Amino acid sequence: MLNTDFTTPLSQEEIDARLDTIARQIVGRRLETPAAMFLEMHKPLSYLASQGLIVAMPIVGPFVGHQNVADYSKILSNSANIERLIQRIEELAEERDEAESKPKPKPEAKTETEAETDKEQE
Repeated sequence: MLNTDFTTPLSQEEIDARLDTIARQIVGRRLETPAAMFLEMHKPLSYLASQGLIVAMPIVGPFVGHQNVADYSKILSNSANIERLIQRIEELAEERDEAESKPKPKPEAKTETEAETDKEQE
């Protein structure tokens, strides 16, 4: 905890990378709807959540890293980041839904020589 930096603001790229990681985990688990609802409801409390992370750092820090807790606290301190996270979740969910709705290509029929080769290998 001695090397934890609370004062240096994160760059926009670092914030985007962290938000993208969170969004991908949420969409990967198909929890985009409850997550978006939760984030929308608690957006006004994001600053309090950031301060709560600092208070919880002695307990949470050993498991996820003290600097990670400090970084997420910096992200939560600005409610605009919460809105960006919601937007990123929606983008990734839309991309996933589009990819799933595309018809999958049918496997091509094997030629006679490929079928014979397969039989020989068995």
